Amino acid sequence: MKKLLIVFSIFISIVACNQKPEGYTIEGTLTGEVAEGTKVYLRKQGEKNQPVDVDTTMVENGVFTFTGQAGTPEIHYIFVGDLKGYTAIVLENGAIELNAQKDSLGLAEIKGTPQNEMLAAYFKERQAMSGKGMAIQEDMQAANASRDQAVMSSLNDEMRDFQEEYKNFEIDFVKANPNALISVLLLEKAIAQRTVEPKDVQGLYDAFSPEMKETEVAKKISDQLEAINKKAENAKATEIGMPAPEFKAPGLNGEPLELKNMLGKITLVDFWAAWCKPCRNENPNVVAVYNKYHDKGLNIVGVSLDRTIEAWKKAIEDDGLTWNHVSDINPLNTPVAQLYNVDAIPAAFLLDENGVIIAKNLRGPALEAKVAELLN
Repeated sequence: MKKLLIVFSIFISIVACNQKPEGYTIEGTLTGEVAEGTKVYLRKQGEKNQPVDVDTTMVENGVFTFTGQAGTPEIHYIFVGDLKGYTAIVLENGAIELNAQKDSLGLAEIKGTPQNEMLAAYFKERQAMSGKGMAIQEDMQAANASRDQAVMSSLNDEMRDFQEEYKNFEIDFVKANPNALISVLLLEKAIAQRTVEPKDVQGLYDAFSPEMKETEVAKKISDQLEAINKKAENAKATEIGMPAPEFKAPGLNGEPLELKNMLGKITLVDFWAAWCKPCRNENPNVVAVYNKYHDKGLNIVGVSLDRTIEAWKKAIEDDGLTWNHVSDINPLNTPVAQLYNVDAIPAAFLLDENGVIIAKNLRGPALEAKVAELLN
């Protein structure tokens, strides 16, 4: 009987360990003088990145407590009264412990649940990396003060290596921690800052655990991936050697113009706008090339991403752009730009007499050199 009770007790313990907690408890301890009754706010990021209150509590004897139920793990923030800064935590079911000094809430120690342990590990590694970067900067300041050029040169190389290491550090963390919410957030940041190649995003996303893919951030990444993959597919249509996508768009007087009717021996399809300074700076060069080679067979089709007809027409007149022009007067949804996978201007495609793409994004002397090669 005794043996049976022991086995049953072990079974109950195993079941209890495998059960997920039904709710969360955040136990916070503050050091330093914090007045009794100071309000503590649990917040999350709402629309337009504005903080939204989720819950409030009060400090009693330097301690505060939040309780509730969480869905999928999500980053939340704890603010204490009027104190500067805040503490980031992952709100998930389980017992979360927080220990902070009142004057450095951002350096709080957080532990107790898997996501917060991984978040703390990331912050610890990032702090170590930051310390390394600061040490190099201090050495650079000292070398600069002593005008030691040899040391300065060496430290510049060291700083470049460190910057590359720091960039790789975050992606390496994502690879090593596919079940961490902070990894999902880091991948979202890397996509926004374009520090990760589009071809690598899919693999990093695919490695995330099923729970992480259910988070709102991961769903946003999934939507971004769909757009990235669509863009990559569209890009194949405008590779060198491919027939340029045919289009029909409104001309200066609203008349529809078709690319096939505007082709010369060679044709430059030039994406630009009146508001685009690099485009306007390049226009004198394009005008010079056109004036020199139009009689030999160079045609140009300007595709504008302008916001108003007035600005578009004025820029054409001011810059002396005497070739064919089309525009939908819609900078955010220009069908021709979408066809050519253009999401930044200036952009240009050089076509042969059959409308096949033979070069892309040539500017300055490179444009004239290519046109001269083809027409002289």
